[in-house]
Formats: sequence, C-alpha cells, structure tokens
Amino acid sequence: MDFYTYVQEHRAEILEKTKELLRIKSVLDNYVPESNAPFGEGIQEALEYMLELAKQDGFVVKNIQNHAAHIEHGDGEALLGVLCHLDVVPPGDGWTTPPFEPTVRDGKLFARGSMDDKGPTMAAYFALKFLKDLDVQFHKRVRIILGTDEETAWRGITRYFEFEEMPTIGFAPDASFPLIYGEKGIWTFDLEGKASGDEIIHFRSGERYNVVPDYAEASLKNDHREAFMTFCKYYGFKGEVKNGIYIVHGKNAHAMQPQHGVNAAFILAKFLNDITDNPAIQFIEKYLSFDAYGEKLGIDYDDEEMKRFTINPGVFNYDSNGVSIGINCRYPKGYDLENARKRVGERAKKHGLKLVDKGDNPVHYVDPEDTLIKHLLDAYRKVTNDHESEPFTIGGGTYARALDKAVAFGPMMPGRKDVVHQADEHIHVDDLLEATAIYMEAIYALTRDEG
Repeated sequence: MDFYTYVQEHRAEILEKTKELLRIKSVLDNYVPESNAPFGEGIQEALEYMLELAKQDGFVVKNIQNHAAHIEHGDGEALLGVLCHLDVVPPGDGWTTPPFEPTVRDGKLFARGSMDDKGPTMAAYFALKFLKDLDVQFHKRVRIILGTDEETAWRGITRYFEFEEMPTIGFAPDASFPLIYGEKGIWTFDLEGKASGDEIIHFRSGERYNVVPDYAEASLKNDHREAFMTFCKYYGFKGEVKNGIYIVHGKNAHAMQPQHGVNAAFILAKFLNDITDNPAIQFIEKYLSFDAYGEKLGIDYDDEEMKRFTINPGVFNYDSNGVSIGINCRYPKGYDLENARKRVGERAKKHGLKLVDKGDNPVHYVDPEDTLIKHLLDAYRKVTNDHESEPFTIGGGTYARALDKAVAFGPMMPGRKDVVHQADEHIHVDDLLEATAIYMEAIYALTRDEG
C-alpha cells in the first residue's frame, strides 16, 4: 500500500488533532515529584490528552506516576520504542501570532512545539494508528513513549525506566531527516560567586540552559540612560529603559547551535563592563561573550565526524544574593572533558567564581552500518525519493540517548530552516504529513523484521 496516499486522505484529521495538542501550554512549572501534576498543569494536560486520544482509538496505555506514559500496540518479545516528549520551552518574544494559538499560513503550521516535539509526536502517533487501522500484523510490540521533562532534566523519562522495560531498538522523532546516528555529549555547569556590591543592583537573563536567551535586564544605582542608548545605537543593538530597568533584546536559538542566536546577556554585559569594575561581568566579557565555540576559554575542539564543541551560557542571575551563570556545552567524541573542567575552573576562580558541575550526558553513537539505520533510511528514501541526503551527527540531545540502540529520526527535512526554540517555530504541513508516512514505513519494516 502507498502509505503517503493514505496519510494524505487523513490530512484534516492529523491537522485537527495536532492543533489541539499545540494549544496546550505545556511549559514546565516547578517540579513537585509527588503531585498529581509533577511538572505543572500544562504538561499534565498534554499527557492526559494523548492518553485519552489513544484510549479512544483502542490502544493499550499506561501512565507512570504522571511522569511519563506509553501507548502500546502489537505482539512479540522484542520492543520497538518511539520516544517523544510533550513539554516545550517557554515561547519567548517576537511571535507574529500567539505561540499557543496554532496558525497555518503559507503552508506552515506555527506554534510552540510544532517542530519540537508535539508535531512530530502526533506524526508518530498517527503512523501507529494508521497501521493499526490497516490491521498490519507486527512481530514486535511498539510503544510510543511520552516524556514530560525532555527540555530540562529528563526526570520524567528517568522515572519511566525505573518501572518499564528498555526497548530493544528505537527512534526519537525529534530532530532531522534523513537520520542522526550520533549526538554530542552534553555538559552542564554553573559558575557561582558573591556579588561585588558595586553599581549593579540586579542583572538577569535566560530561563533555560539549552536556549540562547533573547532578553536581558539590569537595574543600576545611578542613571546611565544616555550612555546606554548611545551604546545601543552605536552597535545596532535593540535596547530600551523602562521604569529604571535597562533592557536589551537578542535572538533565541537552540544550545546545540548557539552561533545562530544573539545572546542578550552578552549585549548587556558588554555595556555593564563599560560602566563598572565588576569581576563577574569582566569574566563574561573576557571569556564568554559572543564565542559559541569556547575559544576564549581555551576549551574549543573540532572532531571531523561530529564537528565543533559549542558552549551556551543560557541563564544569568546577579543580585545581592550572589552571582550565578548557567552554562550548557555540547562536545564531540574525543573531547577531553576533564581538562576543560580544569581550565574553566582556573579562569573562573580568578574572577571570584566557582565551577559547580550539574552533570554530563556522554556522547551517544550508533554504528552507521547497523540494521536499524538501514531500515530507517530505506523508509525515508522510499517516501521522499531523496537518495542524496546522508545520515549525520548533531549537537542536540534527544531521547534517542535514553536507549542503548536508538537514533534521532526526523521530522525536519533537509534544507529547511531550523526554527527549534525560536520565535515563530513552525513545521511545513506537507513535511508533517510526509513524516507520518515515513514513520509508517519505518514501524512497518522494523516490526516485521524479526531481528
């Protein structure tokens, strides 16, 4: 059967349900582990929406303490996992239309989560639903695993695997086609210290380690408005002063590609460094500002296959309680992480800051010649007829690394602009439908292969 034609016949249904999920503001609130909504009401609503939809469609579902859940179909000993997540990053500023009012224009579906990861979640869901509706017989069980905390600390998926079996193989529809077989390691740390008590009352920017912040603000003891506006005009930065608060605007980007964003904290720190003698601000200006590759810190590295090390200072807090800079790094195979820790710690210490390690998620890699990759690549090529694009590696961290053998697989098509974590995030409607057909082909092949 031509799966893509079947998907096209159900275009309206896919769009309707995807929009319903996108309307839910599933941004993390405070984490309360024993709550009925441990990650907040929005994420819980999204989880319950998917489980109720699946129950109505006749699937077996299971909720693991409201931390994660799965939707299951099929028979067999082996288990194929499709790892999705329902949480999204905060919308930020600069949207053309409201981020939680999904809108189709120029053939694109705009909403926070349309690309990362609610749109792809619905593509995977309908792929399994359509195969079920067509009465396809599987030799494996299939579980769409619904995570709730992927954008922050992975507490949902961690809790899930405390109770549930690990899939034999899997894929995460949370990146790019044709296929991603390797993901850089992810190193996160804070730099902490005491405030100097000088001109700066507060300095704040960013909400997430894995997002380039597009907004920064500060309050100062003295009036520097004229100098600030002159600074913004001279450098072409977007800035303003409101009620005594000095504000600058940058551009969001994903932490795996910080070079595509404009870090608002760097802009404001540059101005603050001109008017103060502050060790923490000096550190930002000397070692972090406008450097996506860690060259200023001397921790840069380039691997031929997995490409360059990247660094994203994503969360800045400075007030009378102290200084904290939250930093997220993506490192390729072969990277000397211990030496990088030492170098950063030494440089930070000279500016009154201490490195506090927040964790390291090592490099994830599946042999490009593995059968799993062959089946997925065949599925992509069958639907798209694209035989030129090749599998590659990324700096992102997807749920694929939660399994021993899994890869990231779609939904972004080759040549498309990467809008993940940015204002006006969107997915092309035709790409969403094509991805659904690709996932049908992939699940079909992987569940009929008894290997």
